[in-house]
Amino acid sequence: MTPLARLVALPVRAYRLLWSPWVGHGCRFQPTCSAYALEALEKRGALIGIWLTLRRLARCHPFGGSGYDPVPERKPDDAR
Repeated sequence: MTPLARLVALPVRAYRLLWSPWVGHGCRFQPTCSAYALEALEKRGALIGIWLTLRRLARCHPFGGSGYDPVPERKPDDAR
């Protein structure tokens, strides 16, 4: 994980530690949004990880989808 991605992951880890136990376990997706965010930051870096996480959070509403939604893999033509 890049240093910037580690920095961005801190609020996600804090949420998982402090707030998530109080909210409950009613996530519509698998993996949960916080696990998805950490995985996206680890696999894709800070900028793309943030973008993927925001896209995922935007789909988390009563009329959104549900089910298994993994972090997309890099395309072979990505040079990073």
